[in-house]
Amino acid sequence: MATPVKVYGPSISTAVSRVLVCLLEKDVPFQLVPIGMAKMEHKKPHYLKMQPFGQVPAFQDDDITLFESRAICRYIAEKYTNKGTTGLFGTNPLAKASIDQWLEAESQSFNPPSSVLTFQLVFAPRMKFKQDEALIKQNEAKLVKVLDVYENRLSSSRYLAGDEFTLADLSHLPNTQFLVEKTNRAELFTSRKNVSRWWSEISTRPSWKKVIEMQNA
Repeated sequence: MATPVKVYGPSISTAVSRVLVCLLEKDVPFQLVPIGMAKMEHKKPHYLKMQPFGQVPAFQDDDITLFESRAICRYIAEKYTNKGTTGLFGTNPLAKASIDQWLEAESQSFNPPSSVLTFQLVFAPRMKFKQDEALIKQNEAKLVKVLDVYENRLSSSRYLAGDEFTLADLSHLPNTQFLVEKTNRAELFTSRKNVSRWWSEISTRPSWKKVIEMQNA
């Protein structure tokens, strides 16, 4: 029996959960290997050999080691193209390019402000850190502009890259889950008709529900 792929890091991490939901969509068995962040295990030499920046996740598939969650997801979708949800990373050059452009939009435009808001509104209070109200206001304004673009796109497309659920949509799940369910900023998403419809569809997929179960276990 083949050795399951290994994902290193806590399931609560947005980057780790991005990889987990991808594996679940593709029906790829995996082992989640805990990393003690409080104990700085992600900065230890043995871990830095897998993830030289000392972040999570790190990923192993036999003798292959990868880091950066979106690159890992692309690898999973390509290697296991015929398993689970097919077309997660497209089946032809144009489809792949369309998915890639929205993955870039997520990485470059959506992720920066949504990550700041997730930290400031969700994790800072848990960690007893003072919230930076100016930073929150600034990044909320940035996110509003991104979501306005998404609202327009989703008015003529079921999903970001077309009519099928892809990595472009999947990559938005972690941060949006926190902002919708754990903060008082849900209306950023729910007040936009098409964004709200899109979020309802992608957030109720069995794969993402399983990740939430893992986080709450």
